[in-house]
Amino acid sequence: MTVFDIMGPVMVGPSSSHTAGAVRIGRLTRALLGAAPVRAEIRLHGSFSATGRGHGTDRALTAGLLGMEADDPRLPQSLSLAREVGLYVTFEPVTLPHAHPNTAVLTVTAADGRTLTVTAASLGGSRVKVTGVDDLEVSFSGDLPTLLLRNRDRPGIVAEVAQLLSAAGVNIATLHLHREGRGGLAAMVVESDQPLPGGLLKALAETDGIESVRYLDPKGGA
Repeated sequence: MTVFDIMGPVMVGPSSSHTAGAVRIGRLTRALLGAAPVRAEIRLHGSFSATGRGHGTDRALTAGLLGMEADDPRLPQSLSLAREVGLYVTFEPVTLPHAHPNTAVLTVTAADGRTLTVTAASLGGSRVKVTGVDDLEVSFSGDLPTLLLRNRDRPGIVAEVAQLLSAAGVNIATLHLHREGRGGLAAMVVESDQPLPGGLLKALAETDGIESVRYLDPKGGA
């Protein structure tokens, strides 16, 4: 355990779970969308729903979608700032079976029409866990560079992806595979020790059988 674990992150209060973690969820969602969202439909579960407004969860999630950090002094005004820049945000409660009590489901839309749904939980001390991206069940923290691929389930495609990563000098930290059924749509979630260069992302997108590429760089701009 570190001093950071005990004292928590530097942030605009009042709660590391409801503020710092919620900001991170918003920032992760923005990064995975790959653009500034113009619309966000946010559903809040458990404690996020019951006490979120008083703890500023709505403002924190919105601040993250705007690209703010948890210590940004503008955070308390994030809802009005969102309206000023053309981000329309709505909130509603939701009940999610077996979900962590601090869970949010964010469905966001970019100006070009791209959409994304992210389900994530705030675990305390600004730590988060992403459990869903669109219709895919996942499990990652966002602490490492994370690659999400939708692909056709065919022989050799995992090896091709691994070879491209290796050739770019990228070491795989974790690799999780999911598929809807044999020969249908599948998914890969890859956490790596190094950030992925843009040329690699382009090569992955051009690989036969890859349907979509999403990338999260925790140290990159949101």
